[in-house]
Amino acid sequence: MKYYISYNKNNPVSNFESLFNDIWSDWGVSSSKIPPVDVYETDKAYMVEAELAGYKQDEVQVNVDKHVLRLTSSKQSPKEDSKEKKSLVRERYYKPFERSFSLPEDIDESAISGEFSNGLLVLTLPKKEEVQMKTIEVKIKNND
Repeated sequence: MKYYISYNKNNPVSNFESLFNDIWSDWGVSSSKIPPVDVYETDKAYMVEAELAGYKQDEVQVNVDKHVLRLTSSKQSPKEDSKEKKSLVRERYYKPFERSFSLPEDIDESAISGEFSNGLLVLTLPKKEEVQMKTIEVKIKNND
């Protein structure tokens, strides 16, 4: 999967980038990746785990188009308080998001599956049979 994030604090580019992230956050714009995801690989599949606390399954769309996996949602937090309650502190919020991942050629896109439970979306992206790793033993003749 071609999706890499590096957090190297000693990298001058990271420091430069964090400067702009700080400036943007002062304006209420965050560069954080929503939803946060973990991507890992097994012998038979790639796995994507997306943390979606507070979202319902029908509020999140997952699709694949032209070898790109997309996670999207249009859920938004209410902009104003209701008549019944007035916010004193508001740290939890929802905003529309889209996360995209370029898929490698070895994925069987028609067999991608997912589970949504307790605010965690787990996607299984199985590898095509012909490219799954296997060990081939080479037989060597003894010429003695």
